[in-house]
Amino acid sequence: MSTPALLQRLLTAPGPPGHEEAPATVWREAAAEFADDVSSDHMGSSIARVNGNGENPVLAVIGHIDEIALLVSHVSDKGFLHVNGSGGWDPQVLVGQRVEVLARSGKVPGVIGRKPIHVLEGEERKKAVELKGLHVDIGVRDSEEARSLVHEGDPIVITAEPLELRDGRLASRSLDNRLGAYVALEVARRVSDAGGGVGPVAGVAAVQEEIGLHGARAVAYGLRPDMAVVVDVTHATDAPGVDAGELGEHGLGSGPVITRGAIVSRPLNDLLDKAAESVGIECTTEAAGSSTGTDADVVHMSRTGVPTAVVSIPLRYMHSPVELVELGDVEAVIEVIAALALRLEADKPLTRW
Repeated sequence: MSTPALLQRLLTAPGPPGHEEAPATVWREAAAEFADDVSSDHMGSSIARVNGNGENPVLAVIGHIDEIALLVSHVSDKGFLHVNGSGGWDPQVLVGQRVEVLARSGKVPGVIGRKPIHVLEGEERKKAVELKGLHVDIGVRDSEEARSLVHEGDPIVITAEPLELRDGRLASRSLDNRLGAYVALEVARRVSDAGGGVGPVAGVAAVQEEIGLHGARAVAYGLRPDMAVVVDVTHATDAPGVDAGELGEHGLGSGPVITRGAIVSRPLNDLLDKAAESVGIECTTEAAGSSTGTDADVVHMSRTGVPTAVVSIPLRYMHSPVELVELGDVEAVIEVIAALALRLEADKPLTRW
């Protein structure tokens, strides 16, 4: 299974939190091919609406489109860039990476450096790398040259082209969560191709999830959905060191992962189970006793409450430049949520009890 062309374009468009213009443009251009209405809100989240045979229920399918990044915090006298994190980095994976500074004047290439191991002394060698011990080298001679190109506050992303591996598996940066945004759009497309459901379906590419779920909070308030499915990634438990006893059993190739627990809607999960059964797809489970760590944490409490489910895609090496997914799992998630959308009934309440 090769990488879909739209997903390839989304993965290669840099989109740090608060600077999601490039992937959002790709997403909205693709949505314009089929959606009845394509719009964006003041924060930059994008909505592709497919009309239904009635006005209700409105189903929102939400994936966030931002990726973790860095920000220039200081330009040294010698032109080295010191950085802050924008999202949750493990600094160990940053050492030696190639990057782009997304400056107002254009993209500026660079590399992430640190003090070489040859000159580390004693206990210093045993310490984990910290972000403050890293810098970005853009190859300039001094701060004057550096400041002619970049400024404090400019975002920085890893540069790593998607890599197709064996058995339909794909490694790339920003799979978390261009995958969710891609699924949201493809569900809307398939509902459109099927002639629409009982009510409208809104695919959503939300911004700023990685720094606090901000985009989803605003878009849910404005959209006022009757129900929502949040699509994100979760840790694949077939990788070394990842404990299935803590997270549940869902490795690559195991299909959609449905979250069950406190904030998610059991009635909506029941509908997802029936939808999965209708298309012959088995799902696994992830338990969440409180928050889910996804946009669902704010969507479910919007206004007077929104019945919300979380469907996740198993992913290895999350928050790294080599996140790894099986494309068959992505397709299975699309099929299940599209089946849900097409099986919804009008005026069927999703109260918890």
